Amino acid sequence: MSALLKRLFLALTIVFATGVLPQAQATDTYKPQVGQAGKDVVWVPSPQALVDTMLDMAKVTPQDLVMDLGSGDGRTVITAAKRGVRAIGVEYNPDMVALSKNAAAAAGVSDRATFVQADLFKTDLSKATVITMFLLPTINLQLRPTLLSLKPGTRVVSNTFHMDEWEPDAKTTLGPEGCTSWCTAMLWIIPAKAQGTWKTPQGNLTITQTFQMISGTLGSTPIKGKLTGDQITFTAASTQYTGRVNGDTIQGSNWTASRIN
Repeated sequence: MSALLKRLFLALTIVFATGVLPQAQATDTYKPQVGQAGKDVVWVPSPQALVDTMLDMAKVTPQDLVMDLGSGDGRTVITAAKRGVRAIGVEYNPDMVALSKNAAAAAGVSDRATFVQADLFKTDLSKATVITMFLLPTINLQLRPTLLSLKPGTRVVSNTFHMDEWEPDAKTTLGPEGCTSWCTAMLWIIPAKAQGTWKTPQGNLTITQTFQMISGTLGSTPIKGKLTGDQITFTAASTQYTGRVNGDTIQGSNWTASRIN
């Protein structure tokens, strides 16, 4: 008997004698445990009611690309895919990735639900229009600079955990009849970068920006307002201004601005 056949015979003998199957088959029966350790956080599944609420808050449509960071058992990605939305789950645990792929196939959404085994800190998020996550505040803060660099208007939804002083644009907590733990969803809309000085027909517009909130002056008049994606709104005295920030220009219905610095 050749050496190769001897090794194959030995391997089969071990399998039949011990009942131990190769890892590729073991993933079919993998059952994750709530609280199991992961690379960055322990695994706790988001309640389905909150998953639905998070996607509702982000107003996902079939034109969106959802990326779920730390996708676990894949429920957020699969829920989005069932709505006709393309979704990608980023998960470090290869067993969870295999489990999620099987669940997506069973749900008939494999064409829209993709799962990748990857480090969320090393993943390109630039194509996403919606980011969902259930991570710890420390992880959220590490991700925050990357999130703020995304295209204005990108929606970020977090289960329970905040972004420190970056206040959410919307927050919803489900009642006990629909959810008993991990029941708060928070939404942030990535703001355009508007800080600086702008030339307008009404005088120079000076903007100080803190995340989505803005203050400053128009001429000598103080202003206060907010950015929602690329939409800017502020009030100077009793006049409200609205417009769209596009790089170094702002286009309003009856006013314009160009960036000086």
